[in-house]
Amino acid sequence: MKSVPFTFEVCIADAILSHYDNHIQRRLSSMKGQFLDQAAYDALLAREDALLYEVYEIKRPEVAGELLHGLSIVHPGKVGDEYYMTKGHFHTVLETAEVYYCLKGQGMMVMETPEGEWAVEPLRPNTVLYVPPRWAHRSVNTSLTEDLVTFFVYPGHAGHDYRTIETQGFRKLVVERDGQPHIVDNPRWLSPEQRS
Repeated sequence: MKSVPFTFEVCIADAILSHYDNHIQRRLSSMKGQFLDQAAYDALLAREDALLYEVYEIKRPEVAGELLHGLSIVHPGKVGDEYYMTKGHFHTVLETAEVYYCLKGQGMMVMETPEGEWAVEPLRPNTVLYVPPRWAHRSVNTSLTEDLVTFFVYPGHAGHDYRTIETQGFRKLVVERDGQPHIVDNPRWLSPEQRS
């Protein structure tokens, strides 16, 4: 790990960094319970444990003052009517933000706070999305033909809380209706009061 300034290149066409330290692959089997249509999930998983998304990271110390960064690639596809997506997470340190720069593809970022506020913002090439502190976030690829590629940066000490999302999901889902992405309520989501 370098402790001096450094540069790297992003090849947008190939969706890869010129160098990286860690490559994470998330397959359908790692997303159990995250898609609304469980029957469609089970049927797809029985056929193939599809690769849904990948993350390429440049490692830095996980401490305040450092910036962790890398490339996220969500592949095209659907489970039932729901588009492929990332697991989504809160930061373990809730009061930390994240920045996404969309390089390629079309998608949406689904976000919410612990109190139940929500927002969904479009991701398309050359857009920058600022995810404020306290907002969980999940990338959704709304194209069925090309990857959604984003470059991300967040504080080194932020951490990831996946368990909260694995337990309750997000308040909103992005599904295909008449060939277009639509934002719908998640019928399994519980309000903070209902969870108490």
